[in-house]
Amino acid sequence: MQFNVFPHDSKFDFMRLRWVSTGLSILLLVVAFGAMATKGFNFALDFTGGVGVELRYQQAPDVDDVRESLAKAGYENAVVQTFGSGDDLLVRLQADKGSGNSAESVGDAVAEAASQPGNPAEKRSSAEISPQVGKELAQNGIYAMLFVVIGFLAYISFRFEWKFAVAAILATMHDVVVVAGWFAVTGHEFDLTVLAGIMGVMGFSINDTIVVFDRVRENFRGMRAPAREILNASINQTLSRTVITSFVAFLTTLALYIYGGGSLQGMAESMMIGIVIGTLSSIFVACPLLMWLGTSKQDLMPKARDDAELARRP
Repeated sequence: MQFNVFPHDSKFDFMRLRWVSTGLSILLLVVAFGAMATKGFNFALDFTGGVGVELRYQQAPDVDDVRESLAKAGYENAVVQTFGSGDDLLVRLQADKGSGNSAESVGDAVAEAASQPGNPAEKRSSAEISPQVGKELAQNGIYAMLFVVIGFLAYISFRFEWKFAVAAILATMHDVVVVAGWFAVTGHEFDLTVLAGIMGVMGFSINDTIVVFDRVRENFRGMRAPAREILNASINQTLSRTVITSFVAFLTTLALYIYGGGSLQGMAESMMIGIVIGTLSSIFVACPLLMWLGTSKQDLMPKARDDAELARRP
């Protein structure tokens, strides 16, 4: 027996809200772009450079305890990771540009702050992390995002028609901008895990939109009704699937946020926000865009057999 949150034949008039939803979406985009232009991002040392310190302990330390000790010593945004054996830790942190401290002196201070009762930390090495690495990472991240967008556009254009591709890409980019804007507004650290989360949001958003568009295509070919009714019917028929899938995905990322440790919180946070925004955009942004682009039966069948197929329709 199939479980449905909403009845398959529900009659919610989502298209009636298209002006309100579009207005709210535009408002979110304005706020996001405004925050990115004025406040910018709080880039982590993945992008800005800093100091890397290798530590060795007599016994395997608790990473969370080390991270907490460093935060109490003033290194709130230190990245603490195990490497090699369990007795070794790599601590990466942004250097205070105005302090004039060398990497060696910073390493000594970090080793002292990271020492645990009965388990002191020994500094093995410390070195500067070049900002040039961060620039290359940011550039590669932009290239990866462009590659994904172009790939999505080609795939949807091949599977559907260009109007579907345009609507899906616009809805997906809306989600990406809103999630990125969240990090600009809140000032939360933007690191490589956040960038990975945003790219994951793109995949989730496009998948959710394609499911709805698939039903739209089927209904356009099988129903004799205005575009507004067809779009409403398609959203209602896929609503339970959309909500259930999004809820399960949200629970997964919530568990990752709570139990995944500080190094994964940025990715989990970006994906949680992206899942919520992506679910709403597939309903309230992508389908209204299809309506305004004037999608019709003629857009959904190959031109060579279009006339014959339409002639057989009642």
